Amino acid sequence: MQRDTPFAGDQQDQLQTVSASEPDVAAERPRRRGRARSKGAGAAAISPVLSARGGQMSFLSPDAQQDIHQAALHLLEDTGLAEAPAEAVSLVEASGGWVSDTGRLCFPRALVETVLAALPRAVTLYGRRDDAELQLGGSNAYVGTGGASPSFLDIDSHEYRPATLVDLYQTARVVDRLDHIHFFSRPVAISGFEDALDIDLHTAWACLSGTAKHVMVSASTPESVDAIAALVYDVAGSEAAFRAAPFISLNINHAVPPMRFDSEAARVLIRAAECGIPAMVNTFGQLGASSPVTIAGCVAQTTAETLAGMVLVHLAAPDGTAIFGPRPMVTDLRTGAMSGGGGEQAKLTAAAMSMAQFYGLPNSTIAGATDSKVPDAQSGYEKCLTVTLALQAGADIITQAAGAQASLMGASLEAYIIDNDMLGSILSAHTAIDVSPETLNLTAMQAAITGAGHFLGEAETLARMNSDFLYPQIGDRRSIAEWQDAGGLTVWDRAHEQVRAILDAPPADVIASSTTDRI
Repeated sequence: MQRDTPFAGDQQDQLQTVSASEPDVAAERPRRRGRARSKGAGAAAISPVLSARGGQMSFLSPDAQQDIHQAALHLLEDTGLAEAPAEAVSLVEASGGWVSDTGRLCFPRALVETVLAALPRAVTLYGRRDDAELQLGGSNAYVGTGGASPSFLDIDSHEYRPATLVDLYQTARVVDRLDHIHFFSRPVAISGFEDALDIDLHTAWACLSGTAKHVMVSASTPESVDAIAALVYDVAGSEAAFRAAPFISLNINHAVPPMRFDSEAARVLIRAAECGIPAMVNTFGQLGASSPVTIAGCVAQTTAETLAGMVLVHLAAPDGTAIFGPRPMVTDLRTGAMSGGGGEQAKLTAAAMSMAQFYGLPNSTIAGATDSKVPDAQSGYEKCLTVTLALQAGADIITQAAGAQASLMGASLEAYIIDNDMLGSILSAHTAIDVSPETLNLTAMQAAITGAGHFLGEAETLARMNSDFLYPQIGDRRSIAEWQDAGGLTVWDRAHEQVRAILDAPPADVIASSTTDRI
């Protein structure tokens, strides 16, 4: 099907209206972390570059990890997954697997272990500017957006309404300017389109048009994968250029727990591997509903389902990129609804990430799925708890860490601004502590102690004021009197002002006009 323009219909008109109010010039690209920035309430002029290190805590013992691994292998070999598409059956049977008498595709443990040994332990995902690389593996940790929320908190009425293509594009623009949100995973599911291919292609284009950070989207069918592949090959300049530095990846939920394939999504997974598009191999089981009510049982089943997807990618394209993405979620057993903000969710996610560490695989998960409807105190403590534990457990990529509200059913532009401050604090808390002769300078310490009696005037104190400290952009550290004299604005008020400032500025030219014209 021919697509003459990246946007079509009523929502194209909306985008043209938005663009018409903005100067037809390229905005200065968002400043890199560590460069000077505008001074906010109580903020300093410079922010340090944050290199957070995760995986400092293990939430499962080595014996527990081995037990869960063996349980996952048992489920894959003896139970198998139902509703496998023909493409998956062919790949697995050619490698020693079989379809059981009950029609379930079984993965022999020897096959799974062979694939696990062959999978890469380091993967780089790219953006379209130098500071946007995500180097997965080891202890690096990256946080970003996500959620596919159907509802959007309107910045004018402050009421929820269906999310639109314009909302998606504007969210990408906002996130592109936020230092502590490292990638842009499609955060809203756009309304106003009937055709799934139209939705997938417009979503990808809106994301790529709004930000130069790494983008994650979804594809409904293999045909959508082909259309997205054609788009990104064009943006990159060639298929080879994209394959060398992929700046988009696909979130693919290939399984429907318990232990069933989503047949179409499994075909999408295989096609993405063939097209050279990195795949987030995601599995969403709900503890107590579609997976066992115990954390150990839930993690074992989720691990098995995720490994099945990893095997498919490797068999389809041995050089393909697959990110191990277990995403077990907690069910509020009083209602049956997903509940992503409690301590049980934080612990469940941490256990799943402990299995990713056991395998040594580049990985991703969800954290930050607050149940609060707006970015309030509940939102803050639920997001901070779950994101922090996921990072400490070794998550390489944490999606839904910013902007998502209402158990992933809503999104808010103000929340992205507020959560950017929160994520900066979390990342800062997980940077390495430098213990060296320079940081344990006893001569300088003794001179200050016996001289001035304090360290405020020391040259090193002044030098490290900006390099070692992260100052909030909208968090307020002024005195009560200063805050009241300035109007007594809340964090929501200041976030709203920053959203307006970003959207009122000319948009960054993240895709060359020649490319836009060609596409």
